[in-house]
Amino acid sequence: MTSAPVALVAGASRGLGLVIARELLRRGHQVAICARTPADLARAEDLLRAEGPVRAFPCDVRDPDQVLALVRQVRDALGPVEVLVSVAGVIQVGPADSMTEEHYEQAIDTMLWGPIRLTRAVLPDMRERGHGRIGTVTSIGGKVAPPHLLPYAVAKFGAVGFSEGLAAELAGTGVSATTIVPGLMRTGSHERAHFTGDHDAEFAWFGPAASLPLLTMSVDRAARKIVEGVLDGRPLVTLTPLAKIGSRVHGIAPATTVRALGLASRLLPTMSTPSRSTVSPHAAVPGRQARAGLSRGARAAVDTLTLLGSRAARRTNQRGGAA
Repeated sequence: MTSAPVALVAGASRGLGLVIARELLRRGHQVAICARTPADLARAEDLLRAEGPVRAFPCDVRDPDQVLALVRQVRDALGPVEVLVSVAGVIQVGPADSMTEEHYEQAIDTMLWGPIRLTRAVLPDMRERGHGRIGTVTSIGGKVAPPHLLPYAVAKFGAVGFSEGLAAELAGTGVSATTIVPGLMRTGSHERAHFTGDHDAEFAWFGPAASLPLLTMSVDRAARKIVEGVLDGRPLVTLTPLAKIGSRVHGIAPATTVRALGLASRLLPTMSTPSRSTVSPHAAVPGRQARAGLSRGARAAVDTLTLLGSRAARRTNQRGGAA
């Protein structure tokens, strides 16, 4: 009897990665999940176990030795990786003035070097078999750079270039590379994102933007479309109407797009915005801590606007231990 194909989902302890792992299990895969926070990973394994065969492997994709060890462990325990989906990410929200070199390093190590290292580790076996599927979750932020998300955009732009270039180089080998470009999704990411600058004010705009139904997509629907695209070997999967429109407008009129984003940036908090927080503006504060800095009235308003996102957070393990 042929065993079920093995899928490895990096960054699957919570959020989109967790739901992608669930979708792959429902489609008959053995799924290996990895993340760098053991407590989150253990909870994710428990949540997924009812769906099918799942194994959790602690791994920090920022560490090349851990990535190589992870792929060896998965191969020894389950078999060679047939499907790789790189989802691991960090979100740092705040003005460019509040970002440090460390913020850029964290973003690039996780969201650019992570997919590169994972791909390099699984690709030799895939080439030898003449079949494999590689999906890299990038972002509309890797096509159009939004204000107050600069380290994120830098890393995602690199990931787009890597994934698209990889797809071209793998043509005719039987191995495919899919560049996944989602817009905003309701994953509960605002609760695990980190905020710099005027922490509570940054949370007050980002939380609703990542939660409101007209701006965001259901994470379950997003995961279905992502998995379908990766398994079909499509070179590109773009999700949400806003992401599709944003990509096209930027492609046609890049200068106009940048100017429009500049106008939007002027509406966002600045380093000089009065803040209730005594924490350094360069410190990255988790979403739940940033929320606590809001006044009672502002907190009630933001909680109403983030209701759908907060519901998603409960379902996708975003309410676990510290980020």
